[in-house]
Amino acid sequence: MKKHLGIGFIGSGFITRFHIKSFEAVRDADILGIWSPNKVHAEEASHLARSLRLGDCRAFDSIEEMVASPDIDAIWLCGPNHKRIENMEAIVRTIKSGKGSLVGLAVEKPLARNAAEARRVMELIEEAGLLHGYLEDQLFEPSVTRGREIIWKRGAAITGRPYLARCAEEHSGPHMPWFWQGEMQGGGVLNDMMCHSVEVARFMLTDPGKPRNSVKPVKISATIASLKWSRPEYAEILRQTMGKEVDYRTRPSEDFARATIHYVDDEGNPLIAEVTTSWSYVGAGLRLTSELLGPEYSLSINSLDTNLKLFFSRRVQGNAGEDLVEKQNAEQGLMPVVASEATEYGYEAENRYFVNCFLDGIQPVVNCHDGLEVTQLLMTAYKSAEEERTIEFNPAEIENFIPAVARGTWNPRK
Repeated sequence: MKKHLGIGFIGSGFITRFHIKSFEAVRDADILGIWSPNKVHAEEASHLARSLRLGDCRAFDSIEEMVASPDIDAIWLCGPNHKRIENMEAIVRTIKSGKGSLVGLAVEKPLARNAAEARRVMELIEEAGLLHGYLEDQLFEPSVTRGREIIWKRGAAITGRPYLARCAEEHSGPHMPWFWQGEMQGGGVLNDMMCHSVEVARFMLTDPGKPRNSVKPVKISATIASLKWSRPEYAEILRQTMGKEVDYRTRPSEDFARATIHYVDDEGNPLIAEVTTSWSYVGAGLRLTSELLGPEYSLSINSLDTNLKLFFSRRVQGNAGEDLVEKQNAEQGLMPVVASEATEYGYEAENRYFVNCFLDGIQPVVNCHDGLEVTQLLMTAYKSAEEERTIEFNPAEIENFIPAVARGTWNPRK
């Protein structure tokens, strides 16, 4: 087996740059390629990788050229949701033609826009015979992994397993126009961010000594709403910021979603996950919260409860930015600072894990089969919200389901 992994990125935007920065803490890997339909952005991302001494990275002219390069051993697929199948087909086509050879593929969340597309992603991965990982960074947050370890070792071992998890991800909205367009993204905030909360809640409820499928979903009830961004004044702000294609007066996506997922463990114990996500949150910036409750113990995590805070008076009037926390909303007052976001949000541990798995020829435990089921759970939540009833989890019934938000027919005022 190779002792060093050459990595190529598909995509050059916000999430790719987050990954690139995290690789400063990852050994045995070099970032050697970037492909993006925007060549300028690809060159910028390549320059970032080189400036951080992460490898002799260059911008490729096509996915096929990057996959065919003998320097590239694995692909991190971080392109937009609506290009997921197209990007996957380009990878597989190159491998099957004999022009390229890869060890592994890591796919950014969510796996796809809907269950049918997620299944197609899995078919393509299996067709190519690749090791695969699902890039769900929040499963690798130090606070999540360490907290889970201690809770199960001390609390659950003595008084019984945890039974309730609550997880939320909230911020003021995404960076790029395609996220706001239901057809391109696959929905709104539920598809974009609830994938995180669903997996973290399930992860914390799962016995560390047992596989993920030892906790099985039974039924889901959910609700979605457009609370902020479809109001006329905010719809206009969004149109001016993101472009005329984003018009929440006529084609809104949900900016708030909540779901209750009922699980059962392998001994028949009922478990509940409460998950909430929002693009209408107003605060210092991105807020990730998690709670885990058991018979005689509890766990609580809040990413904005940082050990570094700064205060700026009214006379400190600088440019807007995100140098204190992701999705930063203000530059004055008492401000929490996440000193190393790539560490705290799990990117470093995530990428270290997948690099090691691919180098060792081991199929990652966190993989795209998980991503497929997460997508099925999200589609069940959309169906529940649309029909305003609890839905039993049955993947076959939502195989071809497309949310009204993604079809452009959802009316939040109805």
